[in-house]
Amino acid sequence: MPAVLPLPDPVRRASRDDDAARDKLSRRLRRQVGQAIADFGMIEAGDRVMVCLSGGKDSYTLLDVLLQLQKKAPVAFELVAVNLDQKQPGFPAHVLPEYLAGIGVPYQIIEQDTYSVVSRVIPEGRTMCSLCSRLRRGALYRHAAEHGFTKIALGHHRDDSVATFFLNLFHHAKLSAMPPKLRSDDGRHVVIRPLAYVSEADIQAHAQARGFPIIPCTLCGSQDNLRRRQVAQMLQQWEHLHPGRIDQIARALGNIHPSQLADPALFDFLALGRTAAPPSAPTAWADGASDSGDDAGLA
Repeated sequence: MPAVLPLPDPVRRASRDDDAARDKLSRRLRRQVGQAIADFGMIEAGDRVMVCLSGGKDSYTLLDVLLQLQKKAPVAFELVAVNLDQKQPGFPAHVLPEYLAGIGVPYQIIEQDTYSVVSRVIPEGRTMCSLCSRLRRGALYRHAAEHGFTKIALGHHRDDSVATFFLNLFHHAKLSAMPPKLRSDDGRHVVIRPLAYVSEADIQAHAQARGFPIIPCTLCGSQDNLRRRQVAQMLQQWEHLHPGRIDQIARALGNIHPSQLADPALFDFLALGRTAAPPSAPTAWADGASDSGDDAGLA
C-alpha cells in the first residue's frame, strides 16, 4: 500500500503566505522610501530629524520605515517623534506616548489648544483644514527651531501629492503639488516627505499588518464636502477603471517639459525663433489690441 502523506495545514500555509506578503510589502516600502531619500537628498549625516506623528496610518508608517532604514543607512542620523496635542475633545492623549515608549523611540509632545481657536474662528459647517493646518505648521516649526532639528519629516504620500496637483489645477489655476523636499517660507526649516513614492494603498496595508493604534482626526474628518475628499474619490474612480493611472500622474510630476507648457517665466518664448530685435515694450501687442474697435464690439 502506498504511503499516505498528510495534507498541509491550511491555516499554517495561510499564515506563511501572509508573512511572505507582509515581508514583501515591507521591503517595497523600504526601497521606495530609500530611493526618495537618495533622489532628493532628504537626510544627511548628523541630521536630527523631527518625525511628525499625528496618530494616523501615514505618520505611523513614516516613522516605522525610517526606523528600519536607520539601522542600515549609509549615514548616521537621529529620529525623534513629535506629536502636536491640539486639545481636541476626546483625544486619547495616552496612546502615542505609550506606543512610542513601548518601541523605545525618543518622543516629544507639544501641547497647544488650536482646537478652540479653529472652532471659534471657523463658522459651523465650514472647512477647518486650512486654518488648522496653518496653526499646526506654525507650532511644529517653532518647536523645530527651539530644539535644534535640522529636518522636519511629514507623512504625505504619493496620492497626497497627486490630489494636491488637481486641487491646485481646479481651484487655483496653477500647476503645483507637494514637493518631496522644500524650504519653509522663512528659510529656517527644511521639510521632507520620505513617503513621496509610496501609494496610500500600500500604507493602509502596512498599517493593518503592523497593527498601529490609529487615532482618527475627528476635527475635520466628518466634513464630507471637503475638496480634497472629492478629488480623492475622482482618483479612486480613475484607478478602478484604469489601474496604474495614479502612478502615471505621479511620475509625470517629475517629468516636466517647460517648453511644452505656457509659462514665460519658465521658458523664454520671446527668444524662440526671434529674427529681429524685440519691441521696446513687449506688451505693445496687447495694448494695441485693447484699443481696437473689435474689443468694444465684443464687450
